Amino acid sequence: MKNQLLTVALAQISPVWLDKTATIKKIENSITEAASKEAELIVFGESLLPGYPFWVSLTDGAKFDSKIQKEIHAHYAQNSIVIENGDLDTICELAAQYNMAIYLGIIERPMDRGGHSLYASLVYIDQKGEIRSVHRKLQPTYEERLTWAPGDGNGLLVHPLKAFTVGGLNCWENWMPLPRAALYGQGENLHISVWPGSDYNTKDITRFIARESRSYVISVSSLMRKEDFPKTTPHLDEILKRAPDVLGNGGSCIAGPDGEWIMEPVVNKEGLLIETLDFNRVLQERQNFDPVGHYSRPDVTQLHVNRKRQSTVRFDE
Repeated sequence: MKNQLLTVALAQISPVWLDKTATIKKIENSITEAASKEAELIVFGESLLPGYPFWVSLTDGAKFDSKIQKEIHAHYAQNSIVIENGDLDTICELAAQYNMAIYLGIIERPMDRGGHSLYASLVYIDQKGEIRSVHRKLQPTYEERLTWAPGDGNGLLVHPLKAFTVGGLNCWENWMPLPRAALYGQGENLHISVWPGSDYNTKDITRFIARESRSYVISVSSLMRKEDFPKTTPHLDEILKRAPDVLGNGGSCIAGPDGEWIMEPVVNKEGLLIETLDFNRVLQERQNFDPVGHYSRPDVTQLHVNRKRQSTVRFDE
């Protein structure tokens, strides 16, 4: 049954770091290449567009009122994504042209929160090229809080894709039991985990979520190497002083609904990783365990989720 099969592309690539225009071009090239391989879904890593804030841990990011931190942060903001301004339009057009769904990690500067703060957001674009959800990371991790703001539950949504129901979380959100449960409860059976780039992150949680949910889990990480810092980066010398040769080695992988590897973590390799998934395996594994169906007790425990988009101000006209 053709509808039961889904060909997926894991885009394990590096950004042109903090260069929005050049990184979008690289993303577009990956989409076109994935189309030539008949992919129906392509996934990119967390904050790929325009890049992860590696400088924070390399340049005394917690120093208050630092000229260096302010200037790099402003450069980051200038290269962030304002969806309302059409920054993702060309990517959406490619999705429609190739009938391909896309999960893309971006740094978003949203107008509905004033247009100045930054959010690590996971965007889902459907096969018609329409943005269906923008999930802002609920809780930035550790030093990320020095440059990213916390998001809300508005993007905790799932989407139909052929026989599958897909949903996704950013990085360490995948360790949060309740957001996972929020997606499971909506029928998710293909879980997308996006990461900034390390098999350290993907090697355990990918199989764990698959075993817990009896779903496919696709983890996609970016790459980042010392040579990926453009020479136009503000305070580049300060960043490179303490930067290792490899900041993100990838680790993109796929686990099946039984928790076993379909694709083990791939490290230090740039490009597309292609696999075809069979929906019927989900039904096979749900026979003995379904965390929100026959193996649940909603009369004892339930989860309440607030999916309202949060804003500082509301107007009654």
